[in-house]
Amino acid sequence: MGVTERKEREKLEMRELITAAAMKMFLEDGYAKTSIRGIADAIEYSPGTIYLYFKDKDELLYEVQANAYGRLLDVFKKEATSTDPLKKLNQIARAYINFGLNNQELYDLMFIIRAPMNVDEELHKVNGANCLNFLIDCLTDCINKDLLRMNDVQQATLQIWSTVHGLVSLNLRCRLKIIVESEETVPQVLIKTMEDYLLAVTK
Repeated sequence: MGVTERKEREKLEMRELITAAAMKMFLEDGYAKTSIRGIADAIEYSPGTIYLYFKDKDELLYEVQANAYGRLLDVFKKEATSTDPLKKLNQIARAYINFGLNNQELYDLMFIIRAPMNVDEELHKVNGANCLNFLIDCLTDCINKDLLRMNDVQQATLQIWSTVHGLVSLNLRCRLKIIVESEETVPQVLIKTMEDYLLAVTK
């Protein structure tokens, strides 16, 4: 390995080290309470080292979110494999709900807290795009085969996403206790609600 390749590898490793430490602290302490200095102390480097890779905490949050979206995409690819578009749509929705329930702090970082404000607006369109496109591709297939009552992909995407996101978010903010008696039944209730909704929009 040449000097250039070694330096590039070392830069990548340092970036991954910083991102991993930031994610751990964001999840354990919360984004607001985490500082660049705290992350630097955790990896035993100076804050200046982190600023060589990220201009501020917002840009670091964006990177953490990108990694989280990568995890969600991996879940989609693993669990939503049916060749039947409707079955695949159900698998995507189920995988999304389970991901949110099983990774509540991470889901909060991805979808609940305010988006990083100091990151280039064009980058916001990229972060999470692969996950969204996975859903869009499935819905496009459903609509092309005339399987849904909806015929506009954008509207269908907003409806499906907002439904599953709403279910996960209500649970994340402890708003389901008024109608769901047992915490243990939350996953079944959310998935059944989602399945009933998808059934209602299916031809």
